Amino acid sequence: MKVKSNKNKDFDKEFCKYKRQPHLWSGSSNKRSDNPETRTRHANKCEETFRTRFDPRITARYDIKALIGRGSFSHVVRVEHRYTHQPFAIKLLEVSKHKCRDTCRVELGILQRVHHANIIRLVEVFESPHRVYLVLELATGGELLERVVSRGSFTERDATKALIMVSKGLSYIHALGVIHRDLKPENLLYYHPGQDSRLIITDFGLACWSQKSQMCKVKEYSNISSEDQKSHDWALRTLCGTPEYLAPEMVAGRTYGYEVDMWALGVISYIILSGSMPFEQRSRPRLFTAILRGSYSFHGQPWSSISNQAKDFIVRLLSVNPEQRMTAEQALKHPWLLNKAACSSNTNLHRPISQNLRQRASRSSNYSSSSHSIPESQSIMTSQSHSHPDSKQVASIRSQHSMAVSA
Repeated sequence: MKVKSNKNKDFDKEFCKYKRQPHLWSGSSNKRSDNPETRTRHANKCEETFRTRFDPRITARYDIKALIGRGSFSHVVRVEHRYTHQPFAIKLLEVSKHKCRDTCRVELGILQRVHHANIIRLVEVFESPHRVYLVLELATGGELLERVVSRGSFTERDATKALIMVSKGLSYIHALGVIHRDLKPENLLYYHPGQDSRLIITDFGLACWSQKSQMCKVKEYSNISSEDQKSHDWALRTLCGTPEYLAPEMVAGRTYGYEVDMWALGVISYIILSGSMPFEQRSRPRLFTAILRGSYSFHGQPWSSISNQAKDFIVRLLSVNPEQRMTAEQALKHPWLLNKAACSSNTNLHRPISQNLRQRASRSSNYSSSSHSIPESQSIMTSQSHSHPDSKQVASIRSQHSMAVSA
């Protein structure tokens, strides 16, 4: 279930209107005047109106260029520093409601704490009564799967290079007590288009502090309220993330920890090696059933060409029992990553990966007409106590498989 915020409607209308302006967006309007001077005047007027949507402190320092993404309570805009001309991304967070303020507070606290080559870097922050602006480094190298598809060749060694960087980032944030909770290929971006680019973990909008880190904070700060503690406990039982990447303990409504990110890493590993999803069903109840059972296989192409070490790496991450799942540190020490697939074949996996990705995209478009389908890469954020689509079926699935999950 995608959480929608009606308060963003006017804001989105403005963005949609200016999306048609070629000087700000990649598209162009079919209704623009053929007179260059008229087009220029109209563009300048639109740009000025568009700029008024941002805090004057922002527009004084940055030129607003383009909308590059949006979430339930946020927008991400590409900007350019007026003096250095360096590109950045600004994540604009709407904080007019209590829930949004709490989410923003957590995300900001995490970004201010982290400093690692494989984690998105926070440059500066601007705050107003209703909005918070996070100035972030801009990753221009594209998403992980885009890089895989754009390459003429992709081998297991290439896969390990990417997974090592992701594992390092996870090891770092887990050591700080942070759980990402929405790890997926779309949130893994290359910093620049070059072959030597670092891969960075982005979008901490659903991230939270682990139970262990919260306990340490309670001991360190005596003024932490019981309300904050209850809010945190609720967060660690919240069903959130992207359905296909959810760990069994999240689906089962159990308290969870860092292990949910490692499960997601297993799903990602499966995808970049095959172009297929380990868990993919037309309905959410069926998807959750497959996840709770750990029902996936290594059948079909290109799995016959993939090494046993690579498969073992995935198996150790996609363990239904979180206690048996590899940690990020253990993943980095797994022979497949440690030796960078030295014992694996150099088979080019590019063709079957691309074919499988195209087939999945085609299936997704066909499923979109069904009310029970799961849109691709759709994030969810629901409380265990709130109703949501298929809630009765999901509750039934949870009760049926709770024994299996806790075994």
